Amino acid sequence: MISQKEKLTLSKDILLSILRAVIQLTIVGYVLKYLFQVNNVVLTALMSFFIVVNAAWNAHKRNPHPIKSYWNSLFAIFISTYVTMGVLVLSGAIKFIPSQVIPISGMIASNSMVAIGLCYRHLFSKFQDQRQQVLEKLALGAPIKLASLPILRESIKTAMQPTIDSAKTVGLVSLPGMMSGLIFAGVDPVHAIKYQIMVTFMLLSTTSLGSIIAGYLAYKHYFNSHLQLIDTTKKEEA
Repeated sequence: MISQKEKLTLSKDILLSILRAVIQLTIVGYVLKYLFQVNNVVLTALMSFFIVVNAAWNAHKRNPHPIKSYWNSLFAIFISTYVTMGVLVLSGAIKFIPSQVIPISGMIASNSMVAIGLCYRHLFSKFQDQRQQVLEKLALGAPIKLASLPILRESIKTAMQPTIDSAKTVGLVSLPGMMSGLIFAGVDPVHAIKYQIMVTFMLLSTTSLGSIIAGYLAYKHYFNSHLQLIDTTKKEEA
């Protein structure tokens, strides 16, 4: 009603997202029920990879640059997800069973996806705003990495900031999903906190790895083969 009254043009998106959420969650519920019963290592790994592929596709779509590569997003999310997951499994924090690996994969990949999307959008915005500064650095003989470094650093920091802010206020402002879910299930709050500490560390790990890898791969698309800065405004208009 607010969307219609204020002409936000969000009504269609809201209804579609609700419909998709209901359908997707219903299907996933039955799929997870089957996977938990079967408890097969290969199926568990495939489901985890399916989550990563979808997260990469959504991160790729959030990149406003006209020249972009899906493989960059997939590589960034793949590395950030499975490096973090590998540490958790090898340290014994979680077991490689469907009921633990699949939900954790979703949490890690989704946060990496959001961070990478923020990194992409900030890169695009800053390369437009600071186009003249980059051109001046290139004219003075700076390589593309040096010319882009301030933008790249700021984009990575922007991508990580929501996770860092969340870590600062966890327990004081919000009681996150995993901790709240465990408490609802009757688990001792002190035990639930231990899991939440693990989640906080793993999210910081995946967002930092994902945004750094994606940023260092994506900034190169702002330059052509002659190491000249591409005018993204003209390409966007075209």
